Amino acid sequence: MTASADLAMVNLDSSDPAGHAAFYHQALGWEITHSQPEYAMISSGGVSIGFGLVEGYRPPSWPDPSGDKRYHLDLYVDDLATAEETFVAAGASKPDFQPGGERWVVLLDPIGQPFCICPRPQS
Repeated sequence: MTASADLAMVNLDSSDPAGHAAFYHQALGWEITHSQPEYAMISSGGVSIGFGLVEGYRPPSWPDPSGDKRYHLDLYVDDLATAEETFVAAGASKPDFQPGGERWVVLLDPIGQPFCICPRPQS
């Protein structure tokens, strides 16, 4: 498969999104582009890391091969339908629950880890 997407964003579960973002802002030097108690984001060079509040969040033990999902990737694509076809042909699947409407599509990679495909912003 040839590359047909660009990494747009990584989202991480968190018990303290604003604090989490502040830490990575200092660690990476990325700009804090959003900061609220329930969600925060840092960005650099068109790529972002988001931190979403998860009530009762428990950090994973490491290593833990039976651990729950802790992240998902958002990928920019030129055309949602074409990208969906390409990724499904490469082994992804599309779950029934699609919270993004026409704004994005949730897919599961071949090992079941969710990721989203999002329309590339028009400049």
